[in-house]
Amino acid sequence: MSPTLLLINIIGGVCLLLFGLRLVRVGVTRAFGASLQRTLSRATGNRFKAFIAGIITTMVLQSSTATTMIIASFVGRGLITVAAGLAVILGADVGTTLVAQVLTIDLRWLSPILIVIGYFLHSAKTNTDRKKQAGRVFIGLGLMLLALSLIKQASLPLKTSETLPLLLGPLENDVFLTLILAALLTWLFHSSLAFILLLVSLADTGVIPLEMALIMVLGANIGNVFPTILAAKAESEKAMRIPVGNLVMRVAGVVVAIPLITYFHDYMRNILNDTHWAIVHFHTVFNLCLAVIFLPFVAKVEKAAKSIIPDNKLPPSRGAPVYINETELMTPSIALVSASREALRLADMSVEMLQLCRRAFENNDHSLLSEIQDMDDDIDDLFLKLKSYMARMEANSLNEMEAKRHFEILTFAINLEHIGDIIDRNLLPVVTKKIEKQKFFSKEGFAEIRELYDRVLKSIQLAQTVFISKDIKLARQLVEEKDYIKQAEMQTSRAHLDRLQKGVAETQDTSSMHMDMIRDLRRINSLVTSVAYPILEEKGQLTKSRLKPLRYKKEKGENNDQDIGPTEKV
Repeated sequence: MSPTLLLINIIGGVCLLLFGLRLVRVGVTRAFGASLQRTLSRATGNRFKAFIAGIITTMVLQSSTATTMIIASFVGRGLITVAAGLAVILGADVGTTLVAQVLTIDLRWLSPILIVIGYFLHSAKTNTDRKKQAGRVFIGLGLMLLALSLIKQASLPLKTSETLPLLLGPLENDVFLTLILAALLTWLFHSSLAFILLLVSLADTGVIPLEMALIMVLGANIGNVFPTILAAKAESEKAMRIPVGNLVMRVAGVVVAIPLITYFHDYMRNILNDTHWAIVHFHTVFNLCLAVIFLPFVAKVEKAAKSIIPDNKLPPSRGAPVYINETELMTPSIALVSASREALRLADMSVEMLQLCRRAFENNDHSLLSEIQDMDDDIDDLFLKLKSYMARMEANSLNEMEAKRHFEILTFAINLEHIGDIIDRNLLPVVTKKIEKQKFFSKEGFAEIRELYDRVLKSIQLAQTVFISKDIKLARQLVEEKDYIKQAEMQTSRAHLDRLQKGVAETQDTSSMHMDMIRDLRRINSLVTSVAYPILEEKGQLTKSRLKPLRYKKEKGENNDQDIGPTEKV
């Protein structure tokens, strides 16, 4: 076999291993993600419970990276302390070594059985979503076992390769370079488990010497932290302290362990005389030692992390998300709840923006104009982040109910962002013109616009309740309010025209502003009312058309194409 084909086979096996690992993680998080997160949040009362919770969660998820990201988001929201989070991470790192212990056993015979079971569970039309995700997990486990077998078979010719010793020679004599290479590969894989399993396969066939493999295990324990640090950058400073504290513990452990590599290598050679078990046992012992040493001192590790990542004294931007985070994307049911809460923040900001616009209109307060513009920028920023978050939810991973809610949240957010644009681009210029040119509305016109403002503000607040509760009565009330505002607009317009005909000076001076404002307020109300239509349509509370049905009679010699519309008699 040519070296190129050999390399392609190994890379293909690695990709299959990573894909199987992803299937398992995705299936578990979508089936049991909410339960796992509740368990983690409740089990942080003391360090020991947090440590055990980290082990169990990671053994289920098969990813200490996923556990770390979940814990970082909890810490960022203030649900648990940094010290408790670090205790969970110590358990998570031990948990991933136990998974490696299990997968190192030669279970290749089990691979086709798992794939067959997973296929039927995932493909059955009558399946519940949880059974479908269980099928995904079985398929993932089967592919992982198959990938490990393929990697071992593909790497066997490397044992007799004349080129490989030339490539590995520099690594055998340079511990630091070996550490860096292993850390970078683990970062590339985004999984220490996948890298350790690959390392076991290569070392078991004699491709990599055992002592070098043990050094690479230490590098993998460092490289596993990098993806979580990058992911936590979007979170708060407290969230960042979780992966940074983990990195501090790992680096300290590696510094102590490197001088002991030769001793452990000789011990494993004499006792086990088995390369792959030596690697996985070393991986487990290293993480257990870290847990024993640092678990009593997680508060001190928290202080060290805080000195590296100090508190940001600048207040957070209003356009920054508060509820959504990347870790929940793999659990759509939770991610959609967080996205709903963020959409409600958009609605609150829209209400505040409209209230400021009303105050500026009533009091001729020029100082509020720039604040309104800044708030529109904040709404745009938050909307873009929310839209990007929603787009990253895989459409094929959502069940029917989740896909429907996804559409409702996105539509509601789009309408709220459009409301901000209407206020900024339409209402605000009118208010600015009124203030700068010292325009005065008639007493009646001023009262009519104030009443419309009140009605629209109440509609936005009612729309928020309808968005969350999906209450049919409130949805009907929201649509009825739209009809009332439409009638109020028509009455206001007629009253305005009557004042024009009577020659009221203030009405003539502010006519275009008056008509523009009531038009834009009605547009805003129409946008928020749209949240009620899917609810009413689902309950059969909407007619297909507001037009009355007509019957067109056919006359002699008339073309049939002219017979349009329903045939019901009016």
